[in-house]
Amino acid sequence: MYLKKDKDRFKKLKIFEKSIGYRFRNKALLNQAFTHKSYANEKNMERFGDNERLEFLGDSVLGVVMSHMLYNEYPGGDEGVLTRYKSQLVSGETLGRIAKELGLGEYLLLGRGEEASGGRKHMSNLMCAMEAVIGAIFLDGGLNPAHGFISRVFRPEIQLVKEGKGMKDYKSVFQQIVLRKFKTTPSYRILSEIGPDHKKHFIVEAMVSGRRHGIGSGPNKKNAEQAAAKEAL
Repeated sequence: MYLKKDKDRFKKLKIFEKSIGYRFRNKALLNQAFTHKSYANEKNMERFGDNERLEFLGDSVLGVVMSHMLYNEYPGGDEGVLTRYKSQLVSGETLGRIAKELGLGEYLLLGRGEEASGGRKHMSNLMCAMEAVIGAIFLDGGLNPAHGFISRVFRPEIQLVKEGKGMKDYKSVFQQIVLRKFKTTPSYRILSEIGPDHKKHFIVEAMVSGRRHGIGSGPNKKNAEQAAAKEAL
């Protein structure tokens, strides 16, 4: 797409640039960051015309920048603490929440089927676009503007981490850490069920390779597993 010929699209991208405080030298990169593969296929765009390669790059840039920010933010934090915080901050839940706050959904280019299915609100599309935008900024301007953008939009999330808030899906965070460190996934086992059927209380243990890492309890299995994962972290 030659953007200057599509004045409405060009104008829309300029609005987004203003909202994030960064002006692209190559606006085609920004446009690509919002291009879903369904749109690229439908429009018979050239190979790699969608945002998936930018997403791949952005994921790596985000990881490096977030590690640097946390290293400076927590001078007394050991590797385990920093890894836990980073896993939370770069999780799909956090990326999706920030993408929604930035209104990324309205800038997406989607195929007709994806559009009809509500693709502008799909968390996977928002997460992909978020990382693709980071990758696009990195390619367009280098590490400094990418670092600046990430710092601005993730700062409130880092503050939540400092206050011990924000983490909801402890199981996902625990699984990411276990995968990275042990190349396997955790499992959960019910130790006991207490009370009548209508008012049960579950006690569950979180295990990695047969070894217990945490115990949690709750009114149902799901809550108990989250509590066990939280203790394991």
